[in-house]
Amino acid sequence: MDDSSTRSLAKAVSWRLTGTIDTFIISYLITGQALIASGIAFTEIMTKVFLFWVHERVWNRISWGKK
Repeated sequence: MDDSSTRSLAKAVSWRLTGTIDTFIISYLITGQALIASGIAFTEIMTKVFLFWVHERVWNRISWGKK
């Protein structure tokens, strides 16, 4: 059973929100500055949602490991 493109996007967004919170916390711990940590977190959410969506769509086309 294949995921729809919309489902892949929803999974990408929910995963990135989790990852972005993690990135913000780590960035804040390293820099001690919320503004810089926010900038880093915002930048990575924009790029990684797209990259995860592409990753999901490619893997959806690979039959290896599917039942």
